[in-house]
Amino acid sequence: MKDFFDVAVIGAGMAGILAARDLSQKGHSVVLLEGRDRVGGRTFTTEAFGTELELGGTYVHWTHPTIWHELQRHGIPIFAPLNAEKAYWLADDDVHWGTMNDYYEAVNPLMSQFVHDARSQFPMPFNVSAVASDVDQQSLEDRIISLNLSAYERDVLEGAMSGLVHSYREQGVAQLLQGVSGTFGDYNGFFETASFWHIEGGTKRLGNAIMSESAAMLRLQTPIQSISDNGSLVTVTTRAGEVIHSRFVISAMPINTLGDITIEPELPAPAQSMINSKNPVMASKIYVRVKGTIEPFNAFAPAGKSPINAARAESRYEGDTLIMCICSDAAAIDANDHMAVQDALRKFVPDIEVIDTASHDWGTDEFSQGGWGWYRPGKLTGAAPLMRQPHGRIFFAGSDIASLGAGFIEGAMQTGVVAARQVASALAIEE
Repeated sequence: MKDFFDVAVIGAGMAGILAARDLSQKGHSVVLLEGRDRVGGRTFTTEAFGTELELGGTYVHWTHPTIWHELQRHGIPIFAPLNAEKAYWLADDDVHWGTMNDYYEAVNPLMSQFVHDARSQFPMPFNVSAVASDVDQQSLEDRIISLNLSAYERDVLEGAMSGLVHSYREQGVAQLLQGVSGTFGDYNGFFETASFWHIEGGTKRLGNAIMSESAAMLRLQTPIQSISDNGSLVTVTTRAGEVIHSRFVISAMPINTLGDITIEPELPAPAQSMINSKNPVMASKIYVRVKGTIEPFNAFAPAGKSPINAARAESRYEGDTLIMCICSDAAAIDANDHMAVQDALRKFVPDIEVIDTASHDWGTDEFSQGGWGWYRPGKLTGAAPLMRQPHGRIFFAGSDIASLGAGFIEGAMQTGVVAARQVASALAIEE
């Protein structure tokens, strides 16, 4: 088997497959190494309840340029979930309900306070060097406390963010402000980009379309043990002991998995610190099939105050309703325990009847070890820019280190495109 390539791309998530395709289309020899038995990384279209569901990263938007370019390139449309007029929100130990407009009347003034300086802190959100470093030191919790809210107001605000949050204390506020600035200071626009539009045919359809254009050699079930750059050549060693040589490497693995491999020479201390401290998000998504065509709804609860923190009736299937649930702490509920899931949902909708559930535990998945990427305080402007710089012949990509769009499919794809372009330029210099 061939063991020398121009480029070895490690990790076949959205960043990796795009980088591998772009480089292979330029005529470079590329091997794409993936530990799993599939491509897609933390996106995962799979069959459950007799239909296809997204158990990982899902949502896209036309304001996300890289993914929108790919969707248009391949003629793949998007679609919206069910329209829900009813809302439930847990606040001050009570479940409140009304229309979505009622909910917005409660949350809008609070979110406006919370993100009031998004544009001023990130006047050019794609350029994190323009941000004042002070705000990057703040956690979500720091800013919440600074607003001096009542118990009800705090729960409403925290519930509105719960679909993005595992820990208000461990996650930095800067990433949210940057994202809101990217939607022109409109936080409702940001949340739409984060949680609404689906790909018709799923992320698997998009991944397959990208792979169909790639000339890279795909090696599945090939986890990596080490990456070593001697200055003129990079050696990648697999767990099985196989040695692969390449002129350059693009590591597109989740940040939480990088601590399991040896990288030589050592990374700069701030970058290594980011790897060691890990992405804090240990959340999960559960799809729930409930009996009958129930009224569509949205539900919100602060992280730590309910095992299910965001829920939405998304679609109908064979006379039943499919509900997407975000659990801020995956350990707070067993996704396979139908009664526990039913009890959690009945806090909002008393008569709901759970038929089946489907989920994937990204925290215990050895090739992700966590959910969507979110920067800890200080990392957005400190370590992340270092991770995006070449480390000798080793380059990094992935949504965990994205400048704008961290935690999104867009962030992953954008870093993959940039890394491929940088490597292509480096190869051209050597030729």
